[in-house]
Amino acid sequence: MTELERIAASRRAFLGMAGGAAAALSLTAGAARAQSRPAVKTKARIVIVGSGAGGTGMVNRLVDRLEGAEITLVDGRKQHLYQPGFTLIAAGLKPASYSVSGTGDWLPSGAKWVQEYAAGIDPVAQIVTTTGGTKLPYDYLIVATGLSLDWGGVEGFSLDMVGRNGIGAVYAGPDYAAATWKEMDDFTSRGGVGLFSRPATEMKCAGAPLKYTFIVDDYLRRKGTREKSQVIYASNNKALFSVPIVSEKLKLLFVDRGVDTRYDHVLKGIDASAKTATFKVAAQEVANPDGSKTQIPAREETIAFDFMNVIPPMRAPQVVRESGLSHSTKWLDQGWIEVDTATLRHVRYPNIFGLGDINGVPKGKTAASVKWHIPVVEDHLVADIAGSVGTATFNGYTSCPMITRIGRAMLVEFDYKDNLVPSFPGVIAPLEELWISWLMKEVALKPTYNAMLRGKA
Repeated sequence: MTELERIAASRRAFLGMAGGAAAALSLTAGAARAQSRPAVKTKARIVIVGSGAGGTGMVNRLVDRLEGAEITLVDGRKQHLYQPGFTLIAAGLKPASYSVSGTGDWLPSGAKWVQEYAAGIDPVAQIVTTTGGTKLPYDYLIVATGLSLDWGGVEGFSLDMVGRNGIGAVYAGPDYAAATWKEMDDFTSRGGVGLFSRPATEMKCAGAPLKYTFIVDDYLRRKGTREKSQVIYASNNKALFSVPIVSEKLKLLFVDRGVDTRYDHVLKGIDASAKTATFKVAAQEVANPDGSKTQIPAREETIAFDFMNVIPPMRAPQVVRESGLSHSTKWLDQGWIEVDTATLRHVRYPNIFGLGDINGVPKGKTAASVKWHIPVVEDHLVADIAGSVGTATFNGYTSCPMITRIGRAMLVEFDYKDNLVPSFPGVIAPLEELWISWLMKEVALKPTYNAMLRGKA
């Protein structure tokens, strides 16, 4: 057993009971909540598009809350993917199967699952049309499609490149994350240039590119190849993270680890055979020793790599972009739906709610955010059906267990206003690299996630 395997085993053993206890507490709390609120009788037709974390958690809760409703979940995916596990798979700590379960395994008997993808959404006629031509009229619609990875937005790249020539793609899925680990393991054994970046679009789990940079740096150090290696992180703007205090902390850590940070770099394309990546670099102003400043015009820069984690632009799925639900003034090239940031109700179609990554809100494209989206949407939808007014609000809560090395992480939690909102104040310092924060990511998070899928957290 290697040192890393012993570390992982010890953490699993240590928090095995803790993770189980967290899930048990969530289940108990969910049961108590269900018992305390009588079901609302209704004949409402509710369509939920998407069976990810948000759609699955919501369908379970609505089946408990509503009596007589016609609840339909629309999604052609047969597998449910635990996406927070992709980074652990790409770090060699979990197998690809760790993130895979059956979509139907999580769905309640009181709802209908249409195993087709949504092909059209007509918010005026209030109809969802599936790829098989089925038309589903609705009284209420919940859009929980997640987002699309625009691999075509990276010139010269295709997914069949992953796992060869030093190319990885953690976001692409569990099998691709496992292939990324194979390439990363080989790279860190030899050393060389590791290249990391993030897209200029909004994205799910914006901390993931940073986490993987830290993980690769740590493997190079453990294997004794860091001194003959260069780790480059190309940031799409002048910051490393959207929350200023977190960004400054990360900058300090990158300086400490010797990460070569390139700002205002956006990935344009790659040449797999030449092992080079081309970036669009924004115009920059550089200070000279004499105090004057030099304007450097926008340009392109090509960087050679031995290993690269490719992350594409991210956008709303095409069916959403073509539906008329997208934000009318922001993110016009990305298509996120226009919801009220507090209630998550669509601003132009009050019988439509957004849930999860698809929402056009300033924060909240993480599984932890979905956990707080679900009760807000549930509150307003059920209140509307009952003829009252919902009161729950979403404050932008986003959580990022920022892995900074194997066995250490910062548990970063924040809201719309960039305030740090730690769940364990006085116990877990959000900007310190702690073992307990690592455990929250590696062991405790999945039981909580699974409880959320069941509608119990």
